Amino acid sequence: MLLLLLLLLLLLLLLLLLLLLLLLLLLMLLLLLLLLMLLLLLVLLLLLLLQQLQILLLLLLLLLLLLLLLLLIIIIIIKLLLLLLLLLLPLPLLLLLLMLLLQLILLLQQLLLLLLLVVLVLLLHSYCYYYYP
Repeated sequence: MLLLLLLLLLLLLLLLLLLLLLLLLLLMLLLLLLLLMLLLLLVLLLLLLLQQLQILLLLLLLLLLLLLLLLLIIIIIIKLLLLLLLLLLPLPLLLLLLMLLLQLILLLQQLLLLLLLVVLVLLLHSYCYYYYP
């Protein structure tokens, strides 16, 4: 009876782990999609900068800002899920891989924060240029 209960608990834990990994994969795919959109927005932004269309540029910068904030939120959620997985896993090799993944995500988060700062500066510059020529 006790063995059956323990087996059931282990099965439940494995199911939870699988669910967490699936959620993590889904979030990573969403992150990839958003990064692709970000790249497209940056290309559009460069084209607009060459054309000097200020209102459209302001709107695009605001959209870029919102996209960056969304990316940042997704990265934080992925990071929390990875930390939760680290708490659940006793395997050393998998633990090491998850720690490496966590470090990569932290690096990505720092790069996004830097990009967010650049977009904010561009937004401020565009705003000042448009409203105070």
